[in-house]
Amino acid sequence: MHTQSTPFALSTWQGGEKGQPRRTGWQGKSAEWGEITVASLPHPVDNVRATEVIGEHIPRGVFESRGIQVMVTERPTLNGATLRIGDAVVYLKRNRWGATHRGRALHMKHAGDRYRLWAVNRREYVLMREADNDDRGVTVKVKESGIAKWKRVDVSVTGRALGADIAIALVFAGVDRAVLTRRGAVRAGFSRIFHVAADSALG
Repeated sequence: MHTQSTPFALSTWQGGEKGQPRRTGWQGKSAEWGEITVASLPHPVDNVRATEVIGEHIPRGVFESRGIQVMVTERPTLNGATLRIGDAVVYLKRNRWGATHRGRALHMKHAGDRYRLWAVNRREYVLMREADNDDRGVTVKVKESGIAKWKRVDVSVTGRALGADIAIALVFAGVDRAVLTRRGAVRAGFSRIFHVAADSALG
């Protein structure tokens, strides 16, 4: 159901079952979507990182990336990534060589809807569900602020949102989005060159 959403915030969070790896992320409450948690998922192997979003009135989302690049990060990256919302796999595509933030946007397709996610800067991003003949679309703006235990994520929504819109937008609060920024894209390019050179040397 399409819902008008008032602004809400998530605060930094740590948790996890006793005897299990610590989980970190964000947690808060929306008047329309209820309690929401974005948190890392423990994984038994070093080359996998995953983040999930769960909430009272949104579908569960899981973003996972695999590969050597995640072994030096705490969060999943946009490389080697898969995203699932509920039982559906979300199609992901981006232009690594885009000259602008919007040019490097991540394009997604879920349940017949098309989405674009781009970085405003390293702490702020926007998700847009494109308009179609039946709907005017929606824009979700997510901004991180604060330091240490006072960190928070502020979320504002323009348009009438679906639960999937909120889930897709917020799972990226637990993802390394650096490659969507110009500086992050340059660093990623050098990293790819280094890994290719290292693989050639080992071969």
